[in-house]
Amino acid sequence: MFKRVALVVGGLLALLIAAVAINTLRQGSRQLDVPPAPPLAVDEKAVADTLAQAVRFRTVSSASDPMQNSDEFRKLHAHLERSFPLVHQKLKREVVDGLNLLYTWQGSDPAAKPFALMAHQDVVPIEPGTEPKWESAPFDGAIRDGYIWGRGSWDDKGNLVAELQAVEMLLAAGFQPRQTIYIISGSNEETTSNGARAIAQLLASRNVKLDFVLDEGLFIGEGFVPGLAKPVATIGIAEKGYISLTLSATGTPGHSSAPPAPGNTSIAILSAALTRLDQQQMPPHLDGAARELFETIAPEMQGMQRVALSNLWLFGPLVQSQMGRGGALNSMVRTTTALTIVQGGMKDNVIPERATAVANFRILPGESRETVMAHVRSVVGERVQVKPLLEGKDPTPVSPTTAVPYQVLNRTLRSLYPDVIVAPALFTAGSDSAAFVGLTENIYRFSPIRVKAEDLPRIHGTNERIATANLAGLVRFYSLLIRNASLERPTP
Repeated sequence: MFKRVALVVGGLLALLIAAVAINTLRQGSRQLDVPPAPPLAVDEKAVADTLAQAVRFRTVSSASDPMQNSDEFRKLHAHLERSFPLVHQKLKREVVDGLNLLYTWQGSDPAAKPFALMAHQDVVPIEPGTEPKWESAPFDGAIRDGYIWGRGSWDDKGNLVAELQAVEMLLAAGFQPRQTIYIISGSNEETTSNGARAIAQLLASRNVKLDFVLDEGLFIGEGFVPGLAKPVATIGIAEKGYISLTLSATGTPGHSSAPPAPGNTSIAILSAALTRLDQQQMPPHLDGAARELFETIAPEMQGMQRVALSNLWLFGPLVQSQMGRGGALNSMVRTTTALTIVQGGMKDNVIPERATAVANFRILPGESRETVMAHVRSVVGERVQVKPLLEGKDPTPVSPTTAVPYQVLNRTLRSLYPDVIVAPALFTAGSDSAAFVGLTENIYRFSPIRVKAEDLPRIHGTNERIATANLAGLVRFYSLLIRNASLERPTP
């Protein structure tokens, strides 16, 4: 009997191993094989100079005052007008709701759906006290060592200058797009995105439906994926939502010399609730954009990593568990919980009646602000009051990778960067493009900037910079994308 069971188990195990091996081997590369793009000469120094000057305008946005630093924004607008004369002669420029720019490049085919390229003008402020740590002053726009240094050079004036430079060069060459193209530049992406929403509402009032939208987002990562030697260009096909919740607890106040029973002060109640909230995270989900990413890169990998990612039907729980341990990969598979503010007490010998905290959640597609609220209330218990700090927003829909615009984007990248693996992914931060969900199903978040892990802290941090070669590459990318999008559409 035992021998018979062992034979059956062994046979099933052999079948399982064979199935895994066959499934791994049959997963061929999903990378498009396209001819290399024709060379395009870009005056790297000139475009770097244009960006450097743009960085010098202190276009820091404010959530409370949308017209704060308006003079700096207008100086930037004047600089763009001087730098891109053909753009401002041949495209229609509108200033929407204060400081937001909408350029319209009329296409030759009125029946063709228009598309939009986006890049915001505003920047985040410099953290007080960090100024001495900058290798070049944050608003000097210095060019040295092959980089443009300063706040906004990467996020996001580099994209704005590159988009306009690409259009300027195409106009100089006599090119006209088949479909109308919008260049959209909001003035408050870093705070409210109200500018992008105003432009989206304006286009909707004109009955505009967009073929696709391309905004800032992910990048070409070098060395980010263990086991994959080639760089990976991850295109954001969805954007997480977010909500910040205020948690408050009321306890027995009084003099510190006579505290109440343990666990009954406001700080004790709140601390216990925050510990539970931190430890009882929302569950991970290996689906949607994360699953598409792994299925796309699996054939490019080696060894057990290729086996595991090619057989998520079997190894999915293991992969999900490994990713859910924290860090950037964790943020791709779950709604994350971040405790960001704690306040309670005003004097060392007084037990406060009330203590408060703020927790920020970045919401995975498939979940919502309502499911987050329900989770938090179930974890913190009845002694802690929960309410939204801000309205927040739900995750965006997932844009299809089978759509023609995604394939045009994919082909453009592969023709410019044949060494790069192109794959869809989840954008875990936020962008202005979320305002355009009602105008198109195809919203992608990507800039072809080559990035290493050590570069990431520079975004919103100290010593922000962009390589002049990266900036020239952005110009080539936008130029080719516009040309490719204007071709008669291939079947995806």
